[in-house]
Amino acid sequence: MDADRLQGIIALGEAVDREFKSDRRKISDAEIYEEVVAMANADGGVLLIGIENDGTISGAQPRHEETTDPIRLQSAIFNNTSPNINTRISVPEVQGRKVIAIEVDIYPEICATAQGKVVRRIIGPDGKPATVPFLPRDQRSRRVDLGLIDFSAQRMEDASFESFDPLEFERLRQMITRLRGDQSLKDLSNEDIAKALQLVETQGDRLVPNVAGLLLLGREEVVRKILPTHEVHFQVLDVQGDVKVNDVFHRPLLHVLSEVESRFAARNEEREVMVGMFRVPVPDYSPIGFREALSNALLHRDYTRLDAVYVQWQPDHLLITSPGGFPVGITAENLLVHEPKPKNPRLAAACRRIGLVEQTGRGVDKIYMGQLRYGRPIPDYTRSDSTGVRVIIRGGKPSLDFSAFVFEQEGQGKKLELDDLLILNALFHERRIDVKSTCALIQKGATETKSALERLLERGLVEPRGERQGRTYHLSGMVYKRLNMEAEYIRAKGFEPHQHEQMVLDYVRKMGRITRSEAADMCHLSGDQASRLLRRISGKHEYFQMIGTRKGAYYIWSEPGG
Repeated sequence: MDADRLQGIIALGEAVDREFKSDRRKISDAEIYEEVVAMANADGGVLLIGIENDGTISGAQPRHEETTDPIRLQSAIFNNTSPNINTRISVPEVQGRKVIAIEVDIYPEICATAQGKVVRRIIGPDGKPATVPFLPRDQRSRRVDLGLIDFSAQRMEDASFESFDPLEFERLRQMITRLRGDQSLKDLSNEDIAKALQLVETQGDRLVPNVAGLLLLGREEVVRKILPTHEVHFQVLDVQGDVKVNDVFHRPLLHVLSEVESRFAARNEEREVMVGMFRVPVPDYSPIGFREALSNALLHRDYTRLDAVYVQWQPDHLLITSPGGFPVGITAENLLVHEPKPKNPRLAAACRRIGLVEQTGRGVDKIYMGQLRYGRPIPDYTRSDSTGVRVIIRGGKPSLDFSAFVFEQEGQGKKLELDDLLILNALFHERRIDVKSTCALIQKGATETKSALERLLERGLVEPRGERQGRTYHLSGMVYKRLNMEAEYIRAKGFEPHQHEQMVLDYVRKMGRITRSEAADMCHLSGDQASRLLRRISGKHEYFQMIGTRKGAYYIWSEPGG
């Protein structure tokens, strides 16, 4: 870690993955080992020794005679943690003071110090990061997040086959028919269905339900008693945030899904848009997207936590909260491209055969598509943390013209893939986009991103603007015309290069001089683009001259006798 990167981290302040430690009173080796373990048991991070809580650089004391040997410190941490934790250690100098930077990766097991102390990093009740004891109940949730245990496959010794509700077996058969699941299941007996879906374990001469079995088919009174963590709230809030409806469910999952979906459908209003000779309904929220979001919340929640799934219908959006964070390795920034990692594999496998979730595990794509097809903002997962996955699905007035455009493309056999819709939707809302921001949007590398943009360019749906280095993209004139937004096209397209030149010449003649930053602001260009523009004008007009060099340079119009 060099000084520049270190200063960037300090500027961000403390967080779960950033810990500042004062070394004015030399901290002990044991404290270092504990902080490393705490970060390994969370999301990894960096421990900075020699930094005060407010970011002041006070400096670290040498740990080995007159200096700090990173290799010796790394070895000490490795030998005093279990499992042995590898770290990356550097000792950069900032403002004349040494800082010890210890970088820690997330670890795929529960870690402890060699003395058996187990701690982790969390956000405390005061909203600040803290290192706290890692209790056994929390360690079980951590193992679920890491994929080390499948809680849904755990046998429920206090239950029997009679704990299943015969009506839920019938509901399951009906759902298989409706969702086109594995049709071979419908004609099986109740016992054979439970066996085929691995919802029971054979123990001697009896069938013992597992957690997945009770969640899908259990009697309500049994579920309440044996699985008290299973609870679902459907709430309706008004503009003041007051709860007007709060329906609570403890029934099996298939029943809960039906109940919540019926409440959703009753409130989900539709508008219509004409596409050719047909009227196409445009709902406030995509039923398919909502079903996937609800299914994800129920099937991938942490059932070891005593908490509930919340579905909140608010005036302009839906908020769906599922207890427990993303599985380790999955974040809001890679959700679209990371391979599926179900928290409850046994439960997820059964639901795939029923037809309740995607066989490919890409149900999250449907949540996004449900928003994008109607010109609405993408689902927002930024409020998710280690305690819960939270997705906000924006409602409000849809763009009927954008919806009609999408339906027309599909009707012409020109299906728009998820990447296409992500880019077009972003351009519809924000007018311009470049390769870097598109990479973050579609969560892919530069090569794949450029291919996606070029594909839309070839289809005549987007147009480039600017030179290749600083190129941006906007919707094409054809698309803007279809959306009845011709004036927006002029603003998005901006000025042509010859217009930029004339704007600069008019400005410098009137104001006497122009700098690169002034040219960039006026023409809506990057700094490099503005520099090239000014050099190009100087090459064409002998009276347009540069004064000074580098950052202090500016241009004037110096005509003889002027």
